[in-house]
Amino acid sequence: MYKRAEYQIIKGRLEEQRRFIQVVMGARQIGKSTVVKQVLKDLEAPYQFFSADNVPTMGSAWISNCWAAVRSLKESNGWESIVLVIDEVQKITNWSEVVKKEWDDDTFHDRNIKVLLLGSSRVLLEKGLSESLAGRFEEIRMSHWSYREMRECFGLSLDRYLFYGGYPGAASLIGDEDRFQQYIQSAIIEATINKDILMDTPISKPALLRQTFELGAAYSGELLSLNKMLGSLQDAGNTATLAGYINLLGESGLLCGLQKFSIDTARRKASIPKLQVYNNALKMVYSPLTFEQALLDRKAWGRIFESGIGAYLVSQAFIHRFEVFYWRERNDEVDFILRKKGSVVAIEVKSNAEKRTEGLDKFRQLFHPTASFIVGDGGIGASEFLAMDITKLF
Repeated sequence: MYKRAEYQIIKGRLEEQRRFIQVVMGARQIGKSTVVKQVLKDLEAPYQFFSADNVPTMGSAWISNCWAAVRSLKESNGWESIVLVIDEVQKITNWSEVVKKEWDDDTFHDRNIKVLLLGSSRVLLEKGLSESLAGRFEEIRMSHWSYREMRECFGLSLDRYLFYGGYPGAASLIGDEDRFQQYIQSAIIEATINKDILMDTPISKPALLRQTFELGAAYSGELLSLNKMLGSLQDAGNTATLAGYINLLGESGLLCGLQKFSIDTARRKASIPKLQVYNNALKMVYSPLTFEQALLDRKAWGRIFESGIGAYLVSQAFIHRFEVFYWRERNDEVDFILRKKGSVVAIEVKSNAEKRTEGLDKFRQLFHPTASFIVGDGGIGASEFLAMDITKLF
């Protein structure tokens, strides 16, 4: 069975002495539970796996009951240590306070119970971690499958990866457009909006949130002003509402709005957002084109190509904690600007020979980036770029 890179990280952390709660976080349907189960199976230690998926949200006592069961098992079997795993922990109200109480109790009584938490809602997880568990946890961030992973595990070609994205659960459905679209819509989009966003965030217009996502996903890889979006949406309210919704969609690993790169923070925040999905499947589910039609449509394929590269970059940014922007000044433009601790990297995406690249030269003159290059025609091949270790760029 295919093992993602996070397998070794999680296994290594659980083999260490008990020091921190390990928290695996990431979007839905990217294989968090699968990789944790692989680790548990290979770990030479007893464990108990619990899922909060179907537990009433108000049942915070459920977490304490799980803990009590694990303590009892450890005691009765005379085990030196045991691993407690709770999946979708963020669904339980006040989960972080209960986890803190039980963890601190184990620490006080020298109980060697290692704890691993999983969650698909970054928003709820990070809120609970920062409020109650500061100094007690380590994050292990997981994101969407890369081209290299989809190629190695499912034999996906570059073009199919750019069109269908990187969801392992949908790989076997590629070729059956209806089933593929249904899976993306129900297992990912609807589940994320209903269970991760609407569950804990008071949203006055849930229908508008869905419309914002659909419009944003369709325009992924393009600049679209909030005012233009308002004109396309029903009962849209104001730009502040839309900006808030895009922020929520970004925190849930669906869609983000990239800001314009600028030294001036105020100018950056006031810029027109460049919409970007975290996985190209989320864009293509709204496309009227089939895979074969898209390949023959040069203009459409150019947008798919750029969105696919962008999806990889924002997913990697979540794992490796760097920022992604775009840059535009009059007619000059650079598709993606990466920044981490003062290092700046400029990337122009070029799917065919027709696209201008003067913007890259202009950006070099103005900002002197650490690195700048083209991905695609006349530059680094897309397959090479999508397989490289992006942290080496900084």
